[in-house]
Amino acid sequence: MSEPSDPLTPTTGFAALVGYRIADWSWGRAAVELPVAAAHLNRSGILHGGVLTTLVDTACGYSGCFCDTPGRGRRAMTLQLNTQFLAPAQAGQRLTARAHTTGGGRSVFFADCTVHADDGTLIGRGDGVFKYAAGSGDPAGIPLARLPGS
Repeated sequence: MSEPSDPLTPTTGFAALVGYRIADWSWGRAAVELPVAAAHLNRSGILHGGVLTTLVDTACGYSGCFCDTPGRGRRAMTLQLNTQFLAPAQAGQRLTARAHTTGGGRSVFFADCTVHADDGTLIGRGDGVFKYAAGSGDPAGIPLARLPGS
């Protein structure tokens, strides 16, 4: 597989289907952006709740999995996720989900997230509990070849 032109834009799987990109990623923080398209709307013409939940889940998960060691990475799976839907979003808006870790250890971490539209409207928020994949609790990560999905 060739290297994507933008390494922060996932090009495979569910991420590619939804169309989000990683806008910012550092220790304990992550931001995910999504331009809302017609395909993201429910039958009432507003953002589907599953799309908002996906942004919360993704940003929270990435916030605990940063690794700056070349050739290594970290993965986690969601154990619990809570999402609150606060305002509707429309096609044409750009949403940004910003998450940060709030605690945890070598096997589990906790994260909070807010999702804002480009006009500043708070669309939703959430929080979750995440379990590191084997070896991923180490901040130095594990070799990419041993990570699921690599």
